[in-house]
Order: sequence, then structure tokens, then C-alpha cells
Amino acid sequence: MNMRDIDELKKFYLKRRRRWPLIIISLLIINFGVVATSMCVGSADISLPEILSTLGWKAKAALGFSPELTIDEAKEIIIFQIRLPRAILASLVGGALATAGAVLQGIFRNPMADPYVIGVSSGAALGASLAIVLGLGYGIFGASAMTIMAFAVAMVSLLVVYNISRIGQRVPVMTLLLSGIALSIFLSAIVSLLHIIAGEKLHALVFWLMGGFSYTEWIDVYTMLPFTCIGFLLVYILARDLNILQLGEEEASYLGVEVEKVKRSLIILASLLTASAVSVSGLIGFVGLIIPHIVRLTVGPDHRILLPSALIVGATFLVICDIIARVIIPPSELPVGIITAFAGVPFFIYLLRKARGRYLFYST
Repeated sequence: MNMRDIDELKKFYLKRRRRWPLIIISLLIINFGVVATSMCVGSADISLPEILSTLGWKAKAALGFSPELTIDEAKEIIIFQIRLPRAILASLVGGALATAGAVLQGIFRNPMADPYVIGVSSGAALGASLAIVLGLGYGIFGASAMTIMAFAVAMVSLLVVYNISRIGQRVPVMTLLLSGIALSIFLSAIVSLLHIIAGEKLHALVFWLMGGFSYTEWIDVYTMLPFTCIGFLLVYILARDLNILQLGEEEASYLGVEVEKVKRSLIILASLLTASAVSVSGLIGFVGLIIPHIVRLTVGPDHRILLPSALIVGATFLVICDIIARVIIPPSELPVGIITAFAGVPFFIYLLRKARGRYLFYST
């Protein structure tokens, strides 16, 4: 490659990087529109102007003003106690799962990796299942026992998988992947056993395992928010190292990356994001598998733009799925996990067929 080719390549990447702010702003605008639409959907008829007016009233009240409420108190309660926390939680969960998926696909350098392959989600499912079957209703700091148990067992599962996979100071990614799959199968067998002995709690158990946001409260948002924000920030700090890891562990080491330290940090952060998401929403599949693919095909493999884009697109996607779950067979409500499977798999296959040889996974 001569100097002219290098200069042209630099210009190409600089031109692409200049588009990053526009991409992020566009995605945020779309997400805001989808969240606003979500708050209009439900058995109570509340228009978008009423939603925006009420949000403005709440903002002014928070700043110390005393504006007059322009809609009745019942609608205000529906907006702020039911629909707003639900939309925010769906955004946080979707963003966390998509970010975790992008990170794990980058670590494993495998497009089929997702947050469910290292045993964390199965651990969360087991923890929540135990809480439901045992009838544990009380938690700590407002969080339910089910959320706490799900998160705790998910972290124990990660610890088990990590220690099984470790060879001295190294953790081979393929060994970690296989250990996670094996543990997931084992934990899923225990959850199946709990189905048999659940008795009258079987319905609640099955509904939780399918995933959804039917009983969302503000405490769920407060529980999830720090994990998503801090987890994403720490992951993004390591985005450049994750890019270099795509060249191979040996090459990354030559370029100054502390490979094992970076891998360990990213795996822990991805697991924390996954565990926190599953603990408040149940098992919602395909978000962490499909969204990173869609975003990578659109914005490229550079994790400095891929990670924030995946966060926002994952949030938007899950809010859309939640809207569909609420309106498809009214007045009943489908579990969101069913919608993500129906919506995600055909679209994923379409994208793969359309991209074919143009599909890029590794960073350049």
C-alpha cells in the first residue's frame, strides 16, 4: 500500500467519523418518538399532546413552579405511575442487552455470541424461579426478593463459569463459551424441575420466564438505571481495546493491550448488564443477538460508534416490541419475549441474505 492509498484511507475514515454525531442524534430522536408513542398506547385514551403537556407540567413542578395541570388526575397517574416507568424500563433493558451482545460478540469474535451463552441469564432465571416458588416477597431497599435473587444467582453463575474456564491466569474464550453453554443447560434443567413442583405458582413462573414489563414500578427503573449507565460508560472506555482485540489476542498484546485484563473486565461488565436486565424483566431473547448485527451492518464494526448505536437501537427496538405486545390481542397482553422472537428472527435472516458478502465483523 503506497502513501496515496494510505491518505485516501485516512480521508475515508475521517469522513465516516464525522457522521457519528448525526447518527447518534438521529437515533435519539427516533427513540424519543417511540417512547412518546408507547405512552399513548393502552386502555385509557390519552393523546400525544396530553402526554407532552403533562410531561411539561411535571418538569415545571420539579423546578419549583406551580403550573396548573391541564388533564385530569387519573390520566396523570396513568402516565407517571404506569406508562412512563414502563417505557423507561423497556429502554434500559433493551439498551443493556444490546450493549452486552455487542461486547460479547466482539470478545468471542463470533457473530452468534449473545448475553445468554455464558450462563448469566440462566442463573437469573433460576434465582427468580426460586423466589417465586418459595414465595419470597420481601427485598432490600424496595427491590423485590425476585429481582435480588435473580441478580445474585446470575453473578454466582458467572463466577462458576469463569473459574471452570480459567487456565492459570488465562481464560480462553472458546472454553468460556462452552462452559457457559453447559452451565446454561444444567440450570435450565433445574428451572424445568421447579415447573413441576411450582403448583399454583406455575402461572407466575411461566409468565416471568417469558419476559415482559406488565408490573413495572419506579423501583425497577431505579434498580436498572445505574447498571445501564455506569456499565455502558465503563464498556465504552474499553471500546478502543475491544477494536484492537478483533485483530487477534497475540496481535493485540503486541500493540500494548493487556488482553486478559481487558477480556475479564468486558465479560464482567457484559454479565452485569445482562443480569440486571434479566432480573427486572425476565428472559427476553434475541435483543443481544440481533441488534448488534443490525447496527454493525449499518454503522460499521468500530465499537466507538457501534456500542452507543446498539444501546439506542436496542432501547428503541424493545419499546416497539412492548407496544406490539400490548395492542396485538387487546385487552390481553402478550409476553414481550414472544414478540422479540417473532419480530427479530425473520428480520435477522433478511439482513443476512441481503448483506451476504458485504457483511463485516472484524474491525479494520
